[in-house]
Amino acid sequence: MKYQTFKIFIAALFIAGTLLASCVGGSEKTTDKDSTATSKKEKTEGLELSREQMQSVGIVTGPIEQKNLDAVVKANGQLAVPPQNKADVSILSGGIISDINVLEGQQVHHGQVLATIKNQDLIKLQQDYLAAKNNFAYVQAEYDRQTQLKAAGAGTGKSFQSAEANYNAEHSRLTAFESQLKQLGVSPGRISGGNIVTQFPVISPISGTVGTITANIGAFVQPGTSIMEVVDNSKIHCDLTVFEKDLMKVKVGQKVSFQLTNQDNQVITGIINGVNKSFENESKGVIVHAVINNKEQKNLIPGMYVTALISTGSTLTAAVPNDAIVRSEGKQYIFVATTDAKDGNVRFKKTEVTTGVSELGYTEIKPLDALPPDVQIAVKGAFYLESKAAGSAEEE
Repeated sequence: MKYQTFKIFIAALFIAGTLLASCVGGSEKTTDKDSTATSKKEKTEGLELSREQMQSVGIVTGPIEQKNLDAVVKANGQLAVPPQNKADVSILSGGIISDINVLEGQQVHHGQVLATIKNQDLIKLQQDYLAAKNNFAYVQAEYDRQTQLKAAGAGTGKSFQSAEANYNAEHSRLTAFESQLKQLGVSPGRISGGNIVTQFPVISPISGTVGTITANIGAFVQPGTSIMEVVDNSKIHCDLTVFEKDLMKVKVGQKVSFQLTNQDNQVITGIINGVNKSFENESKGVIVHAVINNKEQKNLIPGMYVTALISTGSTLTAAVPNDAIVRSEGKQYIFVATTDAKDGNVRFKKTEVTTGVSELGYTEIKPLDALPPDVQIAVKGAFYLESKAAGSAEEE
């Protein structure tokens, strides 16, 4: 009987132990679930700070304001010079280059001798000019004599007409030879004194900087061949490509800010002074011209690529202080603030936005998700919140 009672007691202890273990296990599972739920809740609601904590780290909340900011059109392009400020130095008559008097990059002025060309045909041209000049002297004397006879009523009309025709023909012929010599840079007056030249100078057509020199001394060049170029960069401007969707916003007189793409993003300013009336090829883009304000005399060279912002006028838009925006992994964010009615703590939720124009310390924003009209955000201290959020992510 005692043995039977002992067996019943042992069985009761076993059942009690099993029930206790089950209760403990269930409690642990419940705790794990509660912990997971709390973690998800914190991740959804973001960071939570008390008013004292916010004051100590300098976090200030405020609304998203409406600001009049300049709307802009973004365009790309490159620097260029007007056609009248860029010249190809060509020769009118073929010959052999005997001298090149300048170097690439050298500053030259209008009328300066850049090179000299030897030309055998130049000698014959001078001979023809001298012969025409001597013949004209005889024809002029005969014309003057016939004019006097006609005035005295002693000459015949036929003789006067013949003398007048010869005079006009020889005068035209002499003028043509003089023009040819002047175009080659040879002075007719110098030749008249008996100084025959065997080469003619190549004159700079404009003032500017010598560009690429494409010929060498001793090379034979054909008539019309360009041997170098001269560029006047003082009139450099910018050609921008504006696409069809933005074309109606762009007008003459609007201000432009340029960034030199490959020059550490240096910023220069300018004004739109012309808009083309035709599209460029199939790009559906129109070339817009802008003059550049280069008071600082920056070394601007045609062909430099630029990114430009064209100011198209002020518009009322949602904007926040620049300090309210943080950047992470190529995206922009603000921190939306909500106050707990029970304890007064403030929760900050990271919200992605896209940004627009920046002016006077404010930046235009467009939230990816709609926000209430009276929403509060962190206008100061967003950088601290971003650091705190990044630290929490690392801990997790």
